[in-house]
Amino acid sequence: MDSLIRAIESNYKRNDIPEFRAGDTVRVQVKVVEGGRERLQAYEGIVIKKRGAGMGKSFTVRRIGADRIGVERVFPMNTPLIDSVEVVRKGKVRRAKLYYLRNVKGKIKIKERRD
Repeated sequence: MDSLIRAIESNYKRNDIPEFRAGDTVRVQVKVVEGGRERLQAYEGIVIKKRGAGMGKSFTVRRIGADRIGVERVFPMNTPLIDSVEVVRKGKVRRAKLYYLRNVKGKIKIKERRD
């Protein structure tokens, strides 16, 4: 049974998404359908968490929107609605989940990782 599930999941698993970690700044190109037309919408922010494994893997991106309001969006890793993911900047953090960024006011400064 387990091998059957893995065989089915392998058909839908995406390999075009680059490796990134919590603290990295990413730009996600999301497919949006408006009135029968499909266009790409860029969503750029800091990855505050990655979770799951296999087909249930997802990541959360936080950005500061209009009027300095924090907006978080959860993206399933294997969804066909994601066109591409680009790592803009690699961040150096010591936590896997960056929930403390929700309480920080103003611009968030994360050191850059060089590898």
